Amino acid sequence: MDLGIVLRTASSVMDFKNNLDKSLKDRKYFFDKGIRFSCTQCGSCCTGEPGIIYITQEECDKIAEHLNISSKDFLQSHCYPFESAYSLEEHADGRCLFFENGCQIYDLRPSQCKTFPFWFKNLRSEHAWNQVCKDCPGIGKGKLFDRSMILNYLSK
Repeated sequence: MDLGIVLRTASSVMDFKNNLDKSLKDRKYFFDKGIRFSCTQCGSCCTGEPGIIYITQEECDKIAEHLNISSKDFLQSHCYPFESAYSLEEHADGRCLFFENGCQIYDLRPSQCKTFPFWFKNLRSEHAWNQVCKDCPGIGKGKLFDRSMILNYLSK
């Protein structure tokens, strides 16, 4: 394979990503004035239909330490491999293993949980956002997350 072609392709991909990031940051959004949010630990985002709860090795290690088990045991008993990482297991009803009258690992919860409700699927349209607002009592209350903070969550 020609290294020059590989480097030009990588450069083109990076240019495309940078231009895409810039175009996304330059456009108007329904959340341009920010969104207030404070988690009430109601469980709306932790229960319901099953899904993927991405978790990093570092997050696994911290939760395992909190539970006084090895990271290996935590991965075997609480996670399953998904793509190049892991996902937390859920109960058969879709409820997170750690949700019982509130999040049992709230201070250690995975980044995916920490960034709710600022997920792409929720912010892709005002209609999608309005649907999430119906289920989440913490939206509209608490800390104001400005546009740049929200876009930063979306870029992760």
